[in-house]
Amino acid sequence: MPLGLADRMGRLSPSATMEVRRRAEELRRKGVEVIDLGPGEPDFPVPDVVQEAAVRAIAEGHAPYGPAAGLPELKCAIAARYREDYRAQFTPEEVLVSCGGKMALFSVALAILSPGDEVLVPSPFWVSYPAMAHLCGAKPVFVPTLPQDRFHLKPEAVQEALSPRTKALIVNSPSNPTGALLSPAELEPIISLAQKHSFYVIFDECYELIFYEEGPYSAAPYRGENVIIVGSLSKSHAVPGWRLGWALGPEGVIRAATAVQSHSVTHPSTVSQRAALAALTEGRDATAPMRAEYLARRDLVVEGLNAIPGVECLPPEGAFYAFPDLSAFFGGDSLALANYLLEEAHVAAVPGRAFGRDGHLRLSFSCSREELRKGIERLRAALAKIR
Repeated sequence: MPLGLADRMGRLSPSATMEVRRRAEELRRKGVEVIDLGPGEPDFPVPDVVQEAAVRAIAEGHAPYGPAAGLPELKCAIAARYREDYRAQFTPEEVLVSCGGKMALFSVALAILSPGDEVLVPSPFWVSYPAMAHLCGAKPVFVPTLPQDRFHLKPEAVQEALSPRTKALIVNSPSNPTGALLSPAELEPIISLAQKHSFYVIFDECYELIFYEEGPYSAAPYRGENVIIVGSLSKSHAVPGWRLGWALGPEGVIRAATAVQSHSVTHPSTVSQRAALAALTEGRDATAPMRAEYLARRDLVVEGLNAIPGVECLPPEGAFYAFPDLSAFFGGDSLALANYLLEEAHVAAVPGRAFGRDGHLRLSFSCSREELRKGIERLRAALAKIR
């Protein structure tokens, strides 16, 4: 057999968000001041109670291997959180603790997807969803969401995309990159479709606690054989690098995803799990001040963007991204626009093409208001040169 890479690698490309970070860092090393609006991570300090629990876990020697599905006490705490917040009755056997929400999603995907299956992916989408489908040998089928609907997923669009090969639908709410937040009234008909046509709905709720006028909302109350929920502490408690997330769902699916995890990462860091236990018990209120600051930043960014001729920006309902329409520039080529802004204005943004929607940029407001004001002014000046 000749040497070479697996065929699946031909369907993958590096993460666009990581590429933006890499290029911004290159400019910084050259002494350039870059306003980086690309990162999808909080800029807040880790809550004290979470830090202290991690330090205590290290001091107490929590270093040995643990159970593949996670520490029993943490699984119980996760189930208790959804019971208290949403009256959802999950058992510990229906909980998998994983190395961040991304690993939970990937383990679930490997557990339920077979070659030839189709996965419905609402577009715009988080960049890793199609990659996960391809790595499982499945085919992503994109379901459009529209600006006039505030990018909310409509059951009619899901119905139209269904085929005999449909195995799963991935719903990200609040959405990265659009900030769209689906209400219970919108979740229910989508889950009804899944029950009627026998496919899974994977709800990626990693931004669940970053909401604004309405929320929080979860699909947890609709738990059943079709519903899988993925959550994370990365955004809510500002610990993206600690890699701690979870999945909740039918016991058979969780058991299979646990087997995948046991043969890949073994289990999440025991130190991170001890910190997560503190976050879910003593640190439940840590997200509120972050959310208040994000709201102020959101309003600043949306107002500033909409004041720029040729730019239109819907206010996101959750998460911490703006997804403005800049199709008036560069003929709607978001990659060319992002490159121009990085070189001309030294502002880093992620092109909408990476999320399945050219003509847009994703701008993160997970940085200070001062940085955001400076970034918007640079955008205004750079765009004025090509208007």
